[in-house]
Amino acid sequence: MKRILPPLNALRAFEAAGRLGSFKEAAVELHVTHGAVSQQVRLLEEWLGASLFERRNRRVVLTPAAKPYLAEIGTLFEQLAQATAGFGFPEAVSRALLVNAPATFTLRWLVPRLAKFRAGHPLVEVKVETSNEPVESLKETYDIIIRGGPDTFYGYSMQPFLSEERIPVCSPALLQQLPLRMPDDLRQHTLLHTSSLPRLWPDWLASAKIPELRPAAALTFDHFYLTLQAAIDGIGIAMGPTALVSDDLAASRLVAPFSAPRLPSRSYCTYVPDGKSEDELVVLFRLWLEREGRHSQRQTPL
Repeated sequence: MKRILPPLNALRAFEAAGRLGSFKEAAVELHVTHGAVSQQVRLLEEWLGASLFERRNRRVVLTPAAKPYLAEIGTLFEQLAQATAGFGFPEAVSRALLVNAPATFTLRWLVPRLAKFRAGHPLVEVKVETSNEPVESLKETYDIIIRGGPDTFYGYSMQPFLSEERIPVCSPALLQQLPLRMPDDLRQHTLLHTSSLPRLWPDWLASAKIPELRPAAALTFDHFYLTLQAAIDGIGIAMGPTALVSDDLAASRLVAPFSAPRLPSRSYCTYVPDGKSEDELVVLFRLWLEREGRHSQRQTPL
C-alpha cells in the first residue's frame, strides 16, 4: 500500500517548534530563518487541514490536537536517528556554553530549570560558574554573564529577561503561630536580614509608613540564600525577591502576607561579549531564559 506521508521538512519544523515552544528557537536549531519555520508549519497545517499552534505574542502554544501528534512525531524522529546511527554515522558533537551568574540566582532560579533546557538540547553542555563580581571585573571570557540591570558595558550586548520586586515572605506555619494582619504586626516577629543588603527592611518599613517599627528580634546572614532558607524553615520573615521565591510561593513553602508595598528592584539581564552575540547557542540560551522568565512571572501567585 502506498504510504501517505506529510512533507518531511514541515514535520521537522513542527517538531522543533513544538518541542521548544518558539519558532525563533526552532529556526536557530534548524539553521534556517524564522520565516522558513513559520512557512513550513503553515504548509503542514494546510496539508493536515488542522491548526497546530496558537500564536500568543512572541510565543506559540500547541493546540489540543497537536499535543499527541507532537509526542508521536518526536518518538519517530528519535527512532529514525537511532536507526541511522546504525550505519556508522558519527555522533553529534556536543558544545559547551560557559555561563557566569550570581550564586543565589543560580541556586534558586537557574538550577531548578536547567533540566528542562537539557531535555530540549541534550548536546549543549551548560557550565555554570557563580560570582557577584561586576561584569567589567571578570577576568575570564564567558559566553553569557547574568547580572542585575539594565546596565551598559562597552563591548557587551544586554538583554533583560526577568523582572522582580521585593516583598516580605515567610513560612505558612509561622503565620499560623503569629498571624500578620497588618504591617504593624511585624513587631511580634523576627526579621531576617542579609549583610550585603542592609537597606531592604528599613526601606520596606518606610514604604509601609512604619519606619520606627522595632521587631521582637532580628537575625543577619552573610548570604542571601541562607536568609531565604531561614524563612522557609520558619525562623522569621525575609524580604524576598519575587523572581527567586516564585517556586516557593507556588509550592506553598513560602507565603506573602502583604500584597503591598513592594520595593522596586533591578531586573536580571544577560550580558554577552559582542563577538559572541550572534553565536547560535548564545541566541538559543537567551531565548530560553526569556521564555522561562515570562513563565516564572505568570506562575507567581501574587
